[in-house]
Amino acid sequence: MLFTDSTFIGIDPTAGHKPMAFVAIDGNLKLLAKDEGTLDEITAFVGGQQSAIVAITSPQKVNQGLMKMDEIRNTLKPMPRPGRWMGFRVAEYQLRQHKIHIMRTCSEEMKCPKWMQTGFDLYSRLKSMGYADYPDNNGESQLLEVYPHAVFTTLLGRTPFSKASLEGRLQRQLVLHSQGLEIPDPMRFFEEITRYRIIKGMLPLDVLFETPELDALAAAFTAWVAATAPGEVTLLGHPDEGLMVLPVPELNPKY
Repeated sequence: MLFTDSTFIGIDPTAGHKPMAFVAIDGNLKLLAKDEGTLDEITAFVGGQQSAIVAITSPQKVNQGLMKMDEIRNTLKPMPRPGRWMGFRVAEYQLRQHKIHIMRTCSEEMKCPKWMQTGFDLYSRLKSMGYADYPDNNGESQLLEVYPHAVFTTLLGRTPFSKASLEGRLQRQLVLHSQGLEIPDPMRFFEEITRYRIIKGMLPLDVLFETPELDALAAAFTAWVAATAPGEVTLLGHPDEGLMVLPVPELNPKY
């Protein structure tokens, strides 16, 4: 299926019940929208798209207990040691084997962080609107799960700087810009730094995206790769828990 006319949307619900960051790009990686909104506003925005691939930076559902099943554990490489990793989702176990840190998802929704609960609600709303789990060869409207830290780690080939730091924001925007996204070159930040600006505390931060926007951009980019070059992505996890998508064809042994 061709996705040249699709919109690729990344949503970062980690703000919880507060306005969430979302971005939209087109098939040429041009930025169409960058904003924040409530759950209702974002659902309405997605619903207004004729064809969209939506990537959300949260788990699709609670831990389904698959890592307690021998038939699942026996298929994993490396196979987990007896009694270990029982409280993780399959994708979370797989990421940690590559030294990519990710928090565990609880088996009870009310014990999950508010941002995860918001993510569960968002997935549910979009599925009720006809969105199918990626990959779906017959669907123009698809959903996929993205973990931004893993996206940036695999694109960089190393663990990135902290996303809360200035250098972390620069690094993340630079790697997305290098992938062809039509966003400002973050190196302009250094061109606009002068002695006067530093003394006055006037850093040119308007060149840089905020951290939630960068995570949403990473999600939208992953959606674009997944739709336009499905052979260039890695799928982790199990369909019963929701597959996680990374925009690289294979993972390094360790990061």
